[in-house]
Amino acid sequence: MALRDLLVCVDRRERSRVCLHLAVDLARRSGSCITALYLREWSPSQLTHHKTAELAGRPLAEMQALESAVVDSIDDAAVHCRAQLEKLAARYGLQVEWRTLDEEPGIAVPQHARYADLCILDVDLPAGSTSAGYRFSEEMLFTAGRPVLLVPRSGKFSALGGHVAVAWNSSRAAARALSDALPLLERSEKTTVIAINPADVLPQHGALPLPRLLEHLRRHGVSGHLVELANVPAAEIAQRLQEQALAAGADMIVAGAHGHTWLREIILGSVTRDLLAGLRLPIMMSH
Repeated sequence: MALRDLLVCVDRRERSRVCLHLAVDLARRSGSCITALYLREWSPSQLTHHKTAELAGRPLAEMQALESAVVDSIDDAAVHCRAQLEKLAARYGLQVEWRTLDEEPGIAVPQHARYADLCILDVDLPAGSTSAGYRFSEEMLFTAGRPVLLVPRSGKFSALGGHVAVAWNSSRAAARALSDALPLLERSEKTTVIAINPADVLPQHGALPLPRLLEHLRRHGVSGHLVELANVPAAEIAQRLQEQALAAGADMIVAGAHGHTWLREIILGSVTRDLLAGLRLPIMMSH
């Protein structure tokens, strides 16, 4: 199955343009349609300024002018972002759709994501209210029901999927992520499988050696290279994984998102949280 339907979340921040460019690059190589979902939300600084003005008892006319200025800036940014998308679509002959979201992102964005093959967003997308201590991108991993590709908060990225690094520990989440990423892997030029502390996961896959995974990939037309890193402390796994991926020349990582949802509280695995906190490469995650 190919990635035919991509959803990219954008807002007024300049960082969203990076997500847009990566979505376009992926779409032109995969023959995908892009849906850009523009979140018409106030920035944290705008909300703080508005709250401060309220507490200071500013006149109604001043408050209305402040609110109008914010709305205008959000709409202006939307016009520029949409124009950029349409310009890129015309250049590469892509099918694109533009949607504007005024609803609560925590509820609406996962719904939109469920009608796409992959959701692309900035790891620091400041969208709506989330569970205490958790970012919107973290909650999306567990609420979207689809793979999510997160873009780091800094760095320049112009392409996706030329060389993919796959994090493997034979867990259910890792298997889910690998399966979701197969359309990318089948079109990649190179795939590197990174197994950290493989001896620790032997009980999970019994007598099946790690090269068995490379055989599975070959049956999908994917020529994979295996790297094993042993004796890595748990607190360093996320860092070592990314260092190895960067050293290998990968342009993205595929990894399972470990954790559970208990009512409104999300408990992330420590490696997953460490990855997102110090993300250096775009990462496609599944749960």
